Amino acid sequence: MARPDLHERLHDQRKLREAQGRIRTRRTVTRRDGVRLEVDGQWLTGFCSNDYLGLAQQFEVVAALQDAAAREGAGAGASHLVCGHHALHETLEREMADWLGYPRALLFGSGFAANLAVQQALLSEDNDVCVQDRLNHASLLDASRLAGCRLRRYPHLDSEGAMRQLKHAPDGAAMLVTDGVFSMDGDIAPLRSLSLVARMQQALFYVDDAHGVGVVGEHGRGCVADAGLGVNEVPLQLATLGKALGSQGAVVLGEAALIQHLAETARPYIYTTALAPAQAAAALAAVKLARRDHWRRQKLTELVALFRDGARRVGLELMPSDTPIQPLLCGDESTVMALSATLEASGFLVSAIRPPTVPEGKARLRVTLSALHTAGQVDALVEAIARARDLVLYQQSLRTASA
Repeated sequence: MARPDLHERLHDQRKLREAQGRIRTRRTVTRRDGVRLEVDGQWLTGFCSNDYLGLAQQFEVVAALQDAAAREGAGAGASHLVCGHHALHETLEREMADWLGYPRALLFGSGFAANLAVQQALLSEDNDVCVQDRLNHASLLDASRLAGCRLRRYPHLDSEGAMRQLKHAPDGAAMLVTDGVFSMDGDIAPLRSLSLVARMQQALFYVDDAHGVGVVGEHGRGCVADAGLGVNEVPLQLATLGKALGSQGAVVLGEAALIQHLAETARPYIYTTALAPAQAAAALAAVKLARRDHWRRQKLTELVALFRDGARRVGLELMPSDTPIQPLLCGDESTVMALSATLEASGFLVSAIRPPTVPEGKARLRVTLSALHTAGQVDALVEAIARARDLVLYQQSLRTASA
């Protein structure tokens, strides 16, 4: 029997994505100045970055990167376990562990690699199971599949659903995994009830707080600390360095024995070049600023309230979220793409999020706020979205009438 032609398969898949309105294109940013970006020769005000605290271009962070690069070079030169583990990596791990209240931390080049490392190192048997929120980040879901364990998913934010899945899971090792802040919805997992479920079912509880650390809680210590939990209730958690902390990489924090096991056995840690020491220096500077500059979180809180109040005023239906992630559900792909294009013509860059990133029928504008935004920019965005909505609805009504 002849094998299928790979090029024909790719062609058919491309045609299907075109028919569904799901072609993805890269936008090239030529220059960036805070929340302003030059894209294709046009300066736009961006409302789609994860740089929530505005640290990516902050002077002290950039200076730390430049100084360390001048001293240590552009790369680590090897994996951590060969000769790539630098004193800057060690200092960053200790700073993160101290900030978030964990015994140890382990540095990775990305959150995707870190999530794979955790599951690959801890769920290696066929009857091991990973129970996850249905809306968890793709890296968590893919990690279960790549680790070879059994993946079970429960309805979004449903602690009882998590309990049911664990009760009926195989007798192997079990892990309960959730995002802290959900990246496409902006809501926060019920960590206290989930931690109780994990304890009752003897499952290790792992929280990916990529979008929470730096932002959530009085001191920016993230969703776990804000829920009054710590290493006893959440033995492992992940914090990324490329979102609120404006740099690159990720850190897994946890019990000393678990972190040591990851360092000795996790393939994404052992078999990859360490993060550049200069990047670790930048992240370290960002962590110190995040711990010190409480005004950044206070301003974010004020901007979120301003945006939500303005949206209510003009009749926009936002999803429930108190975080800098403020999604506006649009339904179908054609509507969200039209809204995003109309906003861009008005000078705003707001991402249109479509399936498979989000469930079918739940395409959305994903508005994200930064401490660098001004109240005037937020007010202008609200008015621009309202105008875009009215224009798109009018154009759709004309097409319906002529059909």
